[in-house]
Amino acid sequence: MYITNCTRPDLACSVNKLSRFTSNPNEEHWKALRRVLRYLNYTLDFGLHYMSFPTVLEGYSDANWIADTNESFSTSGYVFTIGGAAVS
Repeated sequence: MYITNCTRPDLACSVNKLSRFTSNPNEEHWKALRRVLRYLNYTLDFGLHYMSFPTVLEGYSDANWIADTNESFSTSGYVFTIGGAAVS
């Protein structure tokens, strides 16, 4: 599951839910597993690809503070990358 969370975040939720039933799966779980495997086969080239050197953690953030005090909404966002691939 660690590899799924770190390299294939698109599969993390499905694998997490299916792993709960490894000791006693029923037909519904086998169908879900087959669907995940078909998706995996279709998306073999997808994933997070990290550059080998230098492995640097970089963080970027942005914020938009309001100019009108009648509306008290602001927006902000951030992204952290390791070796060029987004991790957060």
